[in-house]
Amino acid sequence: MTLNTIHHIAIICSDKDEALHFYHDLLGFPIIRSNYREGRQDWKIDLAINDTTELELFIMKDRPARVSNPEAHGLRHLAFAVSSVEETVHELENAGIPCEPVRLDAYTEKPMTFFKDPDGLPIEIHE
Repeated sequence: MTLNTIHHIAIICSDKDEALHFYHDLLGFPIIRSNYREGRQDWKIDLAINDTTELELFIMKDRPARVSNPEAHGLRHLAFAVSSVEETVHELENAGIPCEPVRLDAYTEKPMTFFKDPDGLPIEIHE
């Protein structure tokens, strides 16, 4: 078996406008396609992370809130590699997205930090 790369990451969001504002307008991921699924009464919006990886946003009302404390089994967080954590934090905070203090990863000794999407999903940036 050969699993070459991640094709997509799917995230369930509660509000279409907030999710698009955050992931498309603020973080800059281009929209590939946007479809309302009548049978499910939800939206599926695909965004490009890069040439090979997509971010799927499922906009679903009336879903339980994410459990974050204590952490539950499942996806813990989403992480992006950046060339400069300090510069990215500056850009995020200028866009109104608060970030945790920058710290060094205990294993790689590289700078990293977290911020959250509108539904509280932790997102990491890491050099």
